[in-house]
Amino acid sequence: MIKIHTEKAPAAVGPYSQAVVSNGMVYTSGQIAINPLTNTVDAATIEEQTEQVMKNLGAVLRTAGSSFEKAVKTTCFLADMNDFAAFNEIYGKYFTELPARSCVAVKTLPKNVLVEVEVIAESNL
Repeated sequence: MIKIHTEKAPAAVGPYSQAVVSNGMVYTSGQIAINPLTNTVDAATIEEQTEQVMKNLGAVLRTAGSSFEKAVKTTCFLADMNDFAAFNEIYGKYFTELPARSCVAVKTLPKNVLVEVEVIAESNL
């Protein structure tokens, strides 16, 4: 198992890795809208937060020898299912190969963000 870390995504805030690669697959931890340069949630809207989440995921996937195109499964968490259409619009720009997906609403997300996404993808590592 290879533990993945990049400075281009938020550091883990607990006893976990940004992602791990095992048997040719990368498993990312859930990414939220933390800006890795400021370590804060700078984005206010669901659209802004989703864009930051995708930037964070892209950085982790690249470091893990993968990409959005190699995603096989995503799990998406929304603080409010009323944000689904706006979230989905941005999500679709990144996950163009249409991986399997689950999307659920949850009561609260870390740092009170609006969205969190985790990915399982093929890896070249």
